[in-house]
Amino acid sequence: MTAHSDTWSGRTGFILATVGSAVGIGSIWKFPYEVGANGGSLFVVFYVAGLILVVVPLMLAEFAIGRRGRADPSGSMAAVALAERASRHWAMAGTMGVLTGFLILSFYSVIGGWTIGYAVETARHGLPGADAQAVSARFEAFLASPWQMLAWHGVFLSAAAAVVARGVARGIETASMVLMPLLVALMLALAAYSIVEGDLAATLRFLLEPDLSNLSARTALEALGLGFFSIGVGLGLMITYAAYSGAAIDLKQVAAVSVVADTLISLLAGLAVFPIVFAHGLDPASGPGLVFVTLPIAFARMPFGTVAAVSFFLLLFVAALASAISLLELMVALLTRRLGWRRPAATWGAAASTFVAGIATVLSFNLWANWHPLAGLGIASSATVFDLVDQLTSNLLLPLGGLAIASFAGWAVPTRMLAEELHLGARAARALRFALRYVVPAGIVAATLSSVLLRA
Repeated sequence: MTAHSDTWSGRTGFILATVGSAVGIGSIWKFPYEVGANGGSLFVVFYVAGLILVVVPLMLAEFAIGRRGRADPSGSMAAVALAERASRHWAMAGTMGVLTGFLILSFYSVIGGWTIGYAVETARHGLPGADAQAVSARFEAFLASPWQMLAWHGVFLSAAAAVVARGVARGIETASMVLMPLLVALMLALAAYSIVEGDLAATLRFLLEPDLSNLSARTALEALGLGFFSIGVGLGLMITYAAYSGAAIDLKQVAAVSVVADTLISLLAGLAVFPIVFAHGLDPASGPGLVFVTLPIAFARMPFGTVAAVSFFLLLFVAALASAISLLELMVALLTRRLGWRRPAATWGAAASTFVAGIATVLSFNLWANWHPLAGLGIASSATVFDLVDQLTSNLLLPLGGLAIASFAGWAVPTRMLAEELHLGARAARALRFALRYVVPAGIVAATLSSVLLRA
């Protein structure tokens, strides 16, 4: 198997791209909120345990498959299966991962469009003031305009495509070397502002103070699920990125640094957001509403609030763009490898298809807001098209992808291959294979069932 001509120039770019794929909009508010709402530092302990037992083994498995296969997820799994005399049907898991990534990006790019749209709107017209009704009215007016949402959806996808079309080293790696430091710089600036103007003491109690009353199996499963669903394993993203890595790059180090960096960035986001939330008596559990409605109210009450608000929406845009780049590359790798498309044509073709698919999400917030496709069937009867696509990917396709990759690496791939690609000793390789066979599947099933039951 020959190495791919477009590779990472070094470990740093690979790590930053991997971290970028994991850090998304949810990392800015969901992880810190989940920590605070589920026992503070105890939740972090469960979260880290889940990363070690489930996420890291699956990430290492994807890395090993990608570097050995040197192709897109489907192509890499097919190549490894052929070399190890396993069924070629394993490649279907890689194809399913690409389909899942396509569906996720179709609605994720719409939300990403909100971030840049709000940044521009706030920079042009300022904040609507501290009146809750005025702030809500601006957000509702934004959602009510399908043309405006479509325009920002297109702008966001075009930004991601412009990066991916330039290739791995000149595009994705170069962008990651800019976006990740920019992300951290914006977070540090906002955290400093938030600490000065907000309530740091309440935030530290919320995030770090152990709460034994929240110590339960449900808390542990939520922590496990948050890690699995947010880091980006199970889609084949890590297979794709590892296919561009040289033999000199230690994949174990990349996995460890990427997971630790993602967790630290998410905790830093808590210091940037929640001092403001608590200082103004806002609800930290309000999710997307926290980002687009309640925080602007708080910013309007604070010195230099408009500047802070624009910086915050820019921060969200950077986080969303970094994740979108990896999801788009997942599709581009398949088109260039399996169908022989040239990278620019594959990139803009994938972006155009994603834009068309995202129209359903756009309409779910306005013209189709009252259309519930499964109404009357007794399941998800109030779900919009957006809700259904979100639930299909989160509750079915992503867990199935993770289970398939873990099963392939744990049962079809010999321990020898894992040891060779990951530079592991015999004992460590056997432990990894045991985790992939038993621990990872059990964790994915438990986390998925917990997520489904919580949504029900």
